[in-house]
Amino acid sequence: MKQFSLVLNILLVAAVATLYYLHFSGNKKNNPTSSSAITNSPSKDSCAIGHIMAFVELDSLYDNVAYIKQKQKELENEQEQLARQYQNEYAQLENEKNTFLKRGNAITQQEAEEFQAKLYQKQQKIEADKQGQAQTMAASRTRTMDKIQSNLRTFLDEYNKDRRYSYIFATGTGLDYILYKDSAHNITADVIKGLTKQFEQKGN
Repeated sequence: MKQFSLVLNILLVAAVATLYYLHFSGNKKNNPTSSSAITNSPSKDSCAIGHIMAFVELDSLYDNVAYIKQKQKELENEQEQLARQYQNEYAQLENEKNTFLKRGNAITQQEAEEFQAKLYQKQQKIEADKQGQAQTMAASRTRTMDKIQSNLRTFLDEYNKDRRYSYIFATGTGLDYILYKDSAHNITADVIKGLTKQFEQKGN
């Protein structure tokens, strides 16, 4: 669903960005060129020094990695079940109120006040239960995101251990800021296969 995809987009982009940082930090440590040498050398753009860029289509990951699809479906089902549960509970309270009001003028002021207080307490309990279950679902979602991010980072570390790519971009709905992409450097299929294999080996 959209909320799941948005959070996952953010985490996956963060994971890829971390790899960029570690890669270039390592290059700086291994290349102790003095500042004067850099200043005196002719300027070079990224193409001239051989940087190669690749990209991953996040939408394809959602559609093709079984683990992610499964977790999306589970989250969607849990939210729908929670919505139905509280819809039914509020409908029950409404029925109780309507049944009570049918007594009309026979209701005393004391009875009305007592009923209103009980009704309010039941409403508060429903809201508290709803909030508690929402927090439980959020914690479960966070664990899922962490697992996906960890597996993606592990796979990309291994996949790019030869440093053939200087940049690996994440593209997708709401994140596609790259105006041109050479399909020759689309590594989405490799990432899908790699993540699927990792999740199958570790189990869901």
